[in-house]
Amino acid sequence: MNHADVIIVGAGVVGLALARAAARQGLRVMVMERHPQATGASIRNFGMVWPIGQPEGVLRDRALRSRQIWLETAAAAGFSADPMGSLHLAYREDEWAVLEEFVATHPDPETLRLLTPAETLAKSPAVRPQGLLGALWSSTEVIVDPREAIVKLPDYLTDTYGVTFQFNTAVTQVSTGQVVAGGKVWTCDRVLICSGADFETLYPDHYAASGITKVKLQMLRTVPQPPGWRLGAALCGGLTLTHYGSFAHCPSLPALKQRIQAETPEFPRWGIHVMVSQNATGELILGDSHEYGPSPDPFDKAAINDLILGYLQEFTTFPNSAIAATWHGVYAKLPGHSELILQPEPGVTIINALSGAGMTLSFGLGEDIFRH
Repeated sequence: MNHADVIIVGAGVVGLALARAAARQGLRVMVMERHPQATGASIRNFGMVWPIGQPEGVLRDRALRSRQIWLETAAAAGFSADPMGSLHLAYREDEWAVLEEFVATHPDPETLRLLTPAETLAKSPAVRPQGLLGALWSSTEVIVDPREAIVKLPDYLTDTYGVTFQFNTAVTQVSTGQVVAGGKVWTCDRVLICSGADFETLYPDHYAASGITKVKLQMLRTVPQPPGWRLGAALCGGLTLTHYGSFAHCPSLPALKQRIQAETPEFPRWGIHVMVSQNATGELILGDSHEYGPSPDPFDKAAINDLILGYLQEFTTFPNSAIAATWHGVYAKLPGHSELILQPEPGVTIINALSGAGMTLSFGLGEDIFRH
């Protein structure tokens, strides 16, 4: 019988998180995905679960819940989730000032600590010591390989919670209590549409009225590092302080932004802030940039990759910097909001535009949605 309590459109990380949350409520859940597996932003990202980037309150609480779910689910499903934490490195006085202000105003000091240069170098062999003033250590960040997780999560959800999946099945029409997909009509009590950056297909008028846009990110991946060499904590430089909303309240941040704009305007022009993480196979994931618009340029810019790599060399050094792959991802963003939730008709909910924080927020968001 073509019926489920909940039908979810899209098997990316948002759709999988919602499927888990719904199934844990005892609901019969079906996930429909047009491809053999998700191929969008859910596999084209750092794999960073990054609570430190979320502002205090609802979003940080949601990120911490997601973190715990990732760790529990990875252990059960058999994929890697490394609670390696993060280091925000400071090489300039204005960067250090922002870090000091951030720690002084943070309500959860047990997860944070300012480190001396020597303490910082002990956390990661990749940190460049020349000119290092210190770092902010955060214990909350987790690294997952999205390419591995997105493959193993459907089997886990099927085996553990009875979620069914219809891959290679494009949803062409949705209405109250009904989904048309793969030439068949499926009935349900509730539909959740989690189609990511492919938001022109279903309910395009609602998306157009919302102000949603797209963001393109360029990223790189190195070859595996030598056996036994580990990055340790995920690393980022001063540019990252200008990117995440959690640092927005720091009084020294405007001066830092002004200095970056004056010295290196190409970084804010392309939305570049540079981070590095290491997956379980030893590869280093590097990035990224941010280009905004409804139709991102399909061609990557070598100059952006050069800027990322050049800035990376200012605060890191690796045994093997050879690049194995470059790519770009595209995600949906609703400016000024942490997500887009619309109800175009009874029993139908659109969930989109987690603004690049899908890995960090999705599992917590799923629990919030099915708690109400």
